Amino acid sequence: MMELLELTRELCALPGISGEEGKVAEYITNCIKDCCEYKIDLLGNILAWKKGKNPAGKKLLLNAHMDEVGFTVCFINSDGTLRVHPVGGVDAAVVVGRRVLVGEKLLPGVVGTTPIHLMDAAARDKGVKMDDLYIDIGVDSKEEAEKLVSLGDSVTFEPGFEAFGEGYLMGKALDDRAGCAMLIKLIQSELPYDCMFAFTVQEEIGCVGAKAAAYTLQPDLSIIVETTTAGDLAGVAESKKVCALNKGPVIPFMDRGTVYDREMYARAHRISREKGIACQTKEGVYGGTEGRSIQTAAGGAKVLAVSLPCRYLHSPSCVLAQQDMQEELKLLEYLIEEFAK
Repeated sequence: MMELLELTRELCALPGISGEEGKVAEYITNCIKDCCEYKIDLLGNILAWKKGKNPAGKKLLLNAHMDEVGFTVCFINSDGTLRVHPVGGVDAAVVVGRRVLVGEKLLPGVVGTTPIHLMDAAARDKGVKMDDLYIDIGVDSKEEAEKLVSLGDSVTFEPGFEAFGEGYLMGKALDDRAGCAMLIKLIQSELPYDCMFAFTVQEEIGCVGAKAAAYTLQPDLSIIVETTTAGDLAGVAESKKVCALNKGPVIPFMDRGTVYDREMYARAHRISREKGIACQTKEGVYGGTEGRSIQTAAGGAKVLAVSLPCRYLHSPSCVLAQQDMQEELKLLEYLIEEFAK
């Protein structure tokens, strides 16, 4: 079977903004089709049932989202450049000059804006806004662009996945293709108890897919396998660093959308200590996960998040630590045994 790193690399190479997850779903189903039962629902979620050594006492669901942030084409200028709208939370300041791929044909382009030496002082002080951005696809007129691009076409960052430094990974879409890779590895392994898995769509625009997946599966318990912002960077105050790379997966007690089940939270941290697995909590209440959707679907469910600390989240160059991925995969194996029984 493919190693976790190579699996993550191949998943990150695929284009798949919210609503355009088809290529990612096809790849995942090819990886799991011989290891479990699965179906794809009308939204595009992959719902999988994995038989374990024993029947489960509780219906446990592990989920990760397939979509990534990006853009969609919303207007073509007279000079052939494209105006775009963000899909998910994209910071305009980090994408200027980045290479992108447009539409089904993966047409190459670059994100542009007014050069700083042509801005007046007031514009420079304001910083780059999303409305200031355009995509240059190398044509000179609207007519030429219309032959290549249609309104509504997706725009993704160009893949550039690589290992670097001392055990680090960088690339686009690590949120949450790294989570998808770990779920694939779990499905491909022998599990102690029956377990359910969901690879969900449209998380980045409001956790849409998870609502439908949880309503269909109706779990008792759910573990959201995600990434979360790490602030272990120069110039960040200690109280704002939240979590750090190479300290293991992050198990939060709360975020802006979910208060996680206190018993699951305590048991997960206890297991990490007993098994000698590096683990940390999120030192603050920030962000959100699909937990908000899953815990309120149908009759409700208890939820827990287990996330990889990630620098430069929602950028073309997310950064993870390989050690954190390995520790999280081990922790998830123990959590399945703990909660499913």
